[in-house]
Amino acid sequence: MPPVQSIVDGTPEGSEGDAPDAGPGRTGTIGWVGAGRMGSAMVRRLLQSGHTVIVYNRTAAKVAPLVAEGAGHARSMAELAGLDAVFTSVSSSDDLLGVTTAAGGLLTLRPPPKVIIDVSTVSAEASAAVRAQATEMGSQFLAAPASGNPGAVASGQATFAVSGPRETYDRVAPVLSAIGAGTTYCGEGDLARLVKLCHNLFLGSVIQSLVEVTLLAEKGGVERARLLEFINHSVLGSVFTGYKTPALVGLDFHPTFTSRLLRKDMQLGLDAARRLEVPMPVMALVDQIVATLVGSGYGDEDFAALVKMQAPAAGVDLRPAGTEAP
Repeated sequence: MPPVQSIVDGTPEGSEGDAPDAGPGRTGTIGWVGAGRMGSAMVRRLLQSGHTVIVYNRTAAKVAPLVAEGAGHARSMAELAGLDAVFTSVSSSDDLLGVTTAAGGLLTLRPPPKVIIDVSTVSAEASAAVRAQATEMGSQFLAAPASGNPGAVASGQATFAVSGPRETYDRVAPVLSAIGAGTTYCGEGDLARLVKLCHNLFLGSVIQSLVEVTLLAEKGGVERARLLEFINHSVLGSVFTGYKTPALVGLDFHPTFTSRLLRKDMQLGLDAARRLEVPMPVMALVDQIVATLVGSGYGDEDFAALVKMQAPAAGVDLRPAGTEAP
């Protein structure tokens, strides 16, 4: 296998071009913060493509499966100091600030990582705060929120919207491509955050619409599997409707993306809409429906559980289908 290239300057690991502050064997090593479902799936993709990855997670036990597959284990954030690039994959804006700008975070290390790439879905305000401190510390910051659930990541189907310095994006894009199917450069600053929030607002409206027509067909005597098979073969079919068909047919709501996370993203998106004075009446209604889903106890289930919550209102007694989902 060819030597791992430095993300910053393209020099092979161990060559004379190694940055003096990188330390032996550090150039080309990728740091990773956050070993949740998405983070772990992305780390596995990097390992499979031959990258050297060292992972930090607040709950150390979550790192063990990745270590068994070849990752290094950073037992403290300090072990990520001076790396060419560190990815962060966290659940919320506060979590991002906690692992970057707060005491002991990446941007308080000496030296800090040269590039931080955040693949989470967080607010533009939190992202801008991290960017400002990164600039002050002499680091680069890329917002690179991912589209796709852990299954999509594992099969190489995830995509990234990315914003920040163009030259930094050009250097990091090959690493992002090793994780997923492609990247879209959205511009400077934190424009990628708005792109991802628009994506997830649309996601909420699509699942709500899909649930409504599924319940209509069910009550009228059409098997859910048959309706969804037709939709998936039509011009309205998509990768998303295909992914959600087994959940809607088999009523298995093991989370790929929890209702609680969808609610968080929709609220962030509507906050952006209010700030930019863009009316979103449909999204506002769906936001309230998703809030009801979480409040009804489905917060930790997959957001496709909307069909289960709404079935009683439609007078539908949902049961797992006896036929195989298309």
